[in-house]
Amino acid sequence: MSQFFEIHPDNPQLRLIKQAAQIVHAGGIVALPTDSCYALVCQLDNKDAVERVRRIRGVDDKHHLTLLCRDLSEIAQYAKVDNRQYRLLKAATPGAYTFILEATKEVPRRLSHPSRKTIGLRVPENRIAHMLLEELGQPLLGTTLILPDEELPLTNAEDIREHLQKQIELVIDSGACSLEPTTVIDLTDDDQPVLVRQGRGDAALFGL
Repeated sequence: MSQFFEIHPDNPQLRLIKQAAQIVHAGGIVALPTDSCYALVCQLDNKDAVERVRRIRGVDDKHHLTLLCRDLSEIAQYAKVDNRQYRLLKAATPGAYTFILEATKEVPRRLSHPSRKTIGLRVPENRIAHMLLEELGQPLLGTTLILPDEELPLTNAEDIREHLQKQIELVIDSGACSLEPTTVIDLTDDDQPVLVRQGRGDAALFGL
C-alpha cells in the first residue's frame, strides 16, 4: 500500500522530502509532481524499480525513459553535450522540456535506447522535484504518468492513489498538475533540433 504525502508546492516540508528520498533509496517508486505532468520516478541504478516502472507504464526498452537532473552540469555528466547543444539547453532549463542526447558511459546500458544509445534528460522547474533531487544527490529516472491504453496522464494525486496504491510506494500531493507532458526535442542531429513531441514547453524557443 502506497504512502501519501501532502507537500506544499512552494515551501516543501524538508522532513517529508527526506522521507521521500529514503523511499527512493530503498527501491521505491514515487508519483512525483513536476512542471508538466505527474511522473513516475525511481532510483537511476535500481534495475528492479526501473523494470517495475516500465510494467506500470506498459512500455518496452525502446521507450525513452528520462533522467530528471538538478542542473546543466548534471546533464553533462550523463549526456554528451557540445557547445551548440549547451547553448540551447541553457536557454530552456529549467523548464518543461525533455532533450534527447547521446548517452555517456555513466548511463547504465539498459537505460539508453537499445539501437541509438541515446537518453532523454530534463531539468524540471518544480520546487518539490528539485528539493528531492538535491536530497538524493543524483538524477531520478522517470516517465510521464500515463497508464496503459490511456491517452491522457493522471493529474490528481487521489486518482493516482486509487489506481496505483498497490503498485508504487509513494504518492506526493501538491495540487493538480498539468495535462500537458513535456515538449521533447531531439538534439542529436548535427544540423538542427528536431521536434519529437509538442507539449507544455514552447518549441519556438528552438525555431520549431
